[in-house]
Amino acid sequence: MSVAQRRFFTEVSALIDKSITVVTTTGKTYTGTLIGINPDNLSLCLAEAKDEKGQQYHRVFLNGGIVAQILSVEKPFDLKALADRLERVFPKMVKLYEDKGFIWVMDKIKVTEKGVIEGTGPAAERVQKIYEQFISETQA
Repeated sequence: MSVAQRRFFTEVSALIDKSITVVTTTGKTYTGTLIGINPDNLSLCLAEAKDEKGQQYHRVFLNGGIVAQILSVEKPFDLKALADRLERVFPKMVKLYEDKGFIWVMDKIKVTEKGVIEGTGPAAERVQKIYEQFISETQA
């Protein structure tokens, strides 16, 4: 697999659990939360989807062959910017695993776009505070 292909699948995978709009080759439009994707053929599964007429569906499965466009309406979480911010407070103790969606701080505190998910103590509390400040600034 080429670097470009890997990067493409990383981008598509980053849309999991995000709100997207899919336009089909037949002109239909569905908006919902992307909960599944088959990387071999780009078939998709949307949860709590709505079509262009406002009809709601619990689940919509779209064959990759009819997917014309996938539109992301949410700006993806900037994990790298958060890692850079953490690096200022914890120099040389921050490792970014962007492809896996997390940051390791001091090899014991795991941070994702949802905040600190592993680690306890004063350092983990400090990381959580930096995360919360980062979130409030990026959403402003």
